[in-house]
Amino acid sequence: MKISVITSVYNNQETIAQTIESVLSQTYDNIEYIVVDGASDDGTIDIIKQYEDKITVFVSEPDKGIYDGLNKGIALATGDIVGFLHSDDLFEDAHVVGKIADTFKKRHVESIYGDLIYVRQEDTRHIVRFWKSGIFTPVKLKWGWMPPHPTFYVKREVYEKYGTFDTDFKISADYDTILRFLGREKISTHYIPKVLVKMRIGGASNKSLGNIVQKSREDLKAMKKNGIGHIGSLFIKNLSKIPQFFST
Repeated sequence: MKISVITSVYNNQETIAQTIESVLSQTYDNIEYIVVDGASDDGTIDIIKQYEDKITVFVSEPDKGIYDGLNKGIALATGDIVGFLHSDDLFEDAHVVGKIADTFKKRHVESIYGDLIYVRQEDTRHIVRFWKSGIFTPVKLKWGWMPPHPTFYVKREVYEKYGTFDTDFKISADYDTILRFLGREKISTHYIPKVLVKMRIGGASNKSLGNIVQKSREDLKAMKKNGIGHIGSLFIKNLSKIPQFFST
């Protein structure tokens, strides 16, 4: 089973090397690694080129943001399974992709997901927030639940059948996709009760008050678009994040 891992990056020279090395350190031996750069001008491209002989596909050209970059990666992917590791993120350990592949083989599902920890920018050993996903149910989805998108791995045929990221969303295209796949199209899924990804704090959705407001508006738009959830769901969705800061 080939697993396609996609990284979309723009001007992130501080952490891109660690992300690439996290993928290259995986013990699973059938990984297709695709790096899509949005024409960075800060030295990111020079760093990526140091690993170019170990990256399956490397593309650098202007894009319309991270979701456009991820869509390009999906179009280039040839793996049975597609997942993402963003340019600030790391796999929890060297066996994550192997665990994902093993789960798909055993469970015969269309998607899997796991847990995620938020860590400090400067010290990835320091946990700030623990996102424990729990088992999926349609009712939970209607009340704002979602799995951490960086842990969400999906059969490539699902993207081919139900579409990729809607780039009209600037922050919540991942949430829209999850509602579409798990809610509207009812693809099968399985929860791995294990931390799969470390995410550095300070991402696009919460780095400023303006982004938090935009994120909430886009989340509500995604709910309406997919016919799942309402304003109350948005409130519960945001409220449910609070305990994650106390479970580290």
